[in-house]
Amino acid sequence: MLTSEQIIEQTKNWIKEVVVGCNFCPFAANELKQNSVHYRVEFSSDLKTVLNSFLTELNRLDHDLQVVTSFLIFPHSFNKFDDYLVMVEMAEKLLKHNGYEGIYQVASFHPLYLFSNADEKDAANYTNRSVYPMLHLLRETSITKALENYKNPEQIPERNITFAREKGLIYMQMLRDACFSN
Repeated sequence: MLTSEQIIEQTKNWIKEVVVGCNFCPFAANELKQNSVHYRVEFSSDLKTVLNSFLTELNRLDHDLQVVTSFLIFPHSFNKFDDYLVMVEMAEKLLKHNGYEGIYQVASFHPLYLFSNADEKDAANYTNRSVYPMLHLLRETSITKALENYKNPEQIPERNITFAREKGLIYMQMLRDACFSN
């Protein structure tokens, strides 16, 4: 069984090699350099425990202003993408219910990520296919600030899809899967 440190290292590899390396998020490299990213591994598969961990991460963001973004990683749960989507929906409801809408945003990443109406073998899915199921919590203010100086941010998703498709399914699979061995 992998330790939290090993899982976090694999996640960092994925962020560095895929997210930053493919420029899927043009703002990620800066946060890595600033060391403003927090990682938490939740080994439990109990939904109540998972959602409590989500709330704990929101609380961390409330109290630690040095942390701009947080990854909550689930190495032993939500293997089925549909189960993961149910948890994401519940997390987003908790975000709203606890008054965090407009303060924090949740991005979703999963090893079997599948965009709506996309083919399972579409390389574009790898823009959101991570090494583990995870939630990415971001400060809305940091997103707004990053977008202020970025020309045409609305084109980022389409650019990412084009890049992944040009590289192809096998390349994207190999790139992501290599993050486990580094």
